[in-house]
Amino acid sequence: MTSTRPTPGVPDPQGPVPRAGAGRAVAVLVLVALAALIPLLGPSAALHGTGEAGAPGAGGIALLRTVLFAALCIPVGELFVNRLACSLPGGEGHPAPRSWSPFAAAAGFAAALGLASVVATGNLVPDHVADIDAGGLYASRDGKLALLEVNAFLVAGLCAMSRRPVTQAWPLAAVVVAEALRAHPTTEPGPLTGSALTLVHLTCAALWTGGLLHALRTLRLWPGTAGAALLGLYARVALILLAAITATGVCSSLRRMPPETVLEQLTGTAYGRALLAKVLLVAVVAALAVWARRRLRRAADPLTAVAPARAEVAVLGLAVAASGLLTALPVPIRW
Repeated sequence: MTSTRPTPGVPDPQGPVPRAGAGRAVAVLVLVALAALIPLLGPSAALHGTGEAGAPGAGGIALLRTVLFAALCIPVGELFVNRLACSLPGGEGHPAPRSWSPFAAAAGFAAALGLASVVATGNLVPDHVADIDAGGLYASRDGKLALLEVNAFLVAGLCAMSRRPVTQAWPLAAVVVAEALRAHPTTEPGPLTGSALTLVHLTCAALWTGGLLHALRTLRLWPGTAGAALLGLYARVALILLAAITATGVCSSLRRMPPETVLEQLTGTAYGRALLAKVLLVAVVAALAVWARRRLRRAADPLTAVAPARAEVAVLGLAVAASGLLTALPVPIRW
């Protein structure tokens, strides 16, 4: 008996064999385009009918913030999963995928530079280079934080290309701290509490999102048993990360929307609508994570968990875009 399945890489007499890599690349491009549309078109959609006024250039700012968040997730996830891999027996002997950290640092540097130019023009989108007051960045808290992020991504890129890429953890930590401080100005009640919540939330989100992406890339190079062990170890840590993200997200939301006004503001304000969309995306991600974990434990082939994990990382990308959108919308008034 002979097999009728065509051999991979060998042309079929009835036609060419489609390349799986090309289909995967098209899917990634579609997801990236969809993720870019969320911050670009999201502000006008979220503000529609609320009576609130959005900041000039909110779509562009949300897109830059989304790129910055994604650029943070990728190297953080690589450092995280590489550390997990080293903790497994024989993990250091397996090959690792090519690092995306230098490219992520370049994208993060460009996004941080664009956001710094907005701060340098009084939180307005500059029309000309002459409108940018670079020296004025040193005179304000937001300006100093913007400069810190620009320099941190530059240093992270240099560290990623050095012989000790693990040193990029320090400039990446500086980006997280700067984002936590920027999100909570000193004029709001309890800014340090809000910054601490954002610090934990952003760190765990970067570990979860970037870690899953790098884990899936690593599985393509690891044999079955070792790959299943790595995915299982990541899944156990991801459960803790999800709990921390949920707890800090709820606390941060209640600080900006008192419990008695949450339901009304979730549908009546732009921030609430974007937050509701993010919550729904995270709920989908959690369901996919549970599905992948059940397959990992009960399926005859644990690596069948890769399918829901791929869907999970795609929805996580949309959640990152929703997070970028949230930063460009007006914070709801505490009624």
